[in-house]
Amino acid sequence: MRRSSSGISPVVATVILVAIAIVIAIAVAFWASGLVGVFTRFEKIEITAAYAESSTSGGYQVVLVVRNTGSADATIDDIYVNGKPCGGIVSDSGCNINVADGISPLSVGASATITVKKPPAEGSSFIPGVTYEVAVHTASGKLYPASVLIS
Repeated sequence: MRRSSSGISPVVATVILVAIAIVIAIAVAFWASGLVGVFTRFEKIEITAAYAESSTSGGYQVVLVVRNTGSADATIDDIYVNGKPCGGIVSDSGCNINVADGISPLSVGASATITVKKPPAEGSSFIPGVTYEVAVHTASGKLYPASVLIS
């Protein structure tokens, strides 16, 4: 007896299975790349300008212009002058820090201006002719330094 062969040929079945496998592989690749983007966000602060200027009360102050060029928000929690912490980003800290444009947190692509009016040692001021290392410290523990010559 002869059976009716009304099914699909093995070649067509193979082509259909390969096409389905390729579509599933592409879908998994897009899903995985989306997950990688979520878990690889990072903060990166760039100090775009660091300079000294005369202050209105006499003496000098250091001005830092910072920008978040990373892919996640960054929270600046302290400023270091020559390796010594100023005690936080508040107006009455040891360094008398003034922050313009708000930085809590510094969103992606945003900039802020930080003014350090004196070094952390009590009763001190910035001395002309001396180079100071001023660093921005973030809540994630990263330190971004810049050198400033007081002139």
